Amino acid sequence: DDVVLVDDSRTGANRKLELWRQTLESKGFRLSRTKTEYMMCGFSTTRCEEEEVSLDGQVVPKKDTFRYLGSMLQEDGGIDEDVNHRVKAGWMKWRQASGILCDKRVRQKLKGKFYRTAVRPAMLYGAECWPTKRRHVQQLGVWRRCVC
Repeated sequence: DDVVLVDDSRTGANRKLELWRQTLESKGFRLSRTKTEYMMCGFSTTRCEEEEVSLDGQVVPKKDTFRYLGSMLQEDGGIDEDVNHRVKAGWMKWRQASGILCDKRVRQKLKGKFYRTAVRPAMLYGAECWPTKRRHVQQLGVWRRCVC
């Protein structure tokens, strides 16, 4: 479903993208021209190329961030967008579970267990790989204090 092609130049990316398209079409599949996008990572000192990334003659749109396997990737390698996305996911899960978590008839121990198994994992998915900064830890702490 989702595929990442990695190269250190746009020329190489074009070559890989064309090879991928040809291979898929030879097997009866089709590469979506409307869903295909690329991101140029800016954490190296390589030169900027003028060439555009294209697929079968159609220019592929360049994105600063995009979602891949549940995480938000940024061209500068930062995690700000991913932390914001995870906080929103935590709030969504909290809202879905608020019937249980806010019910006075449900024991506190059960609420805590439910929070630890359903709400917190939705927010912390992929966090073990984050290169966190103090502001990210504070942002997550604020969310936790709001819900607990």
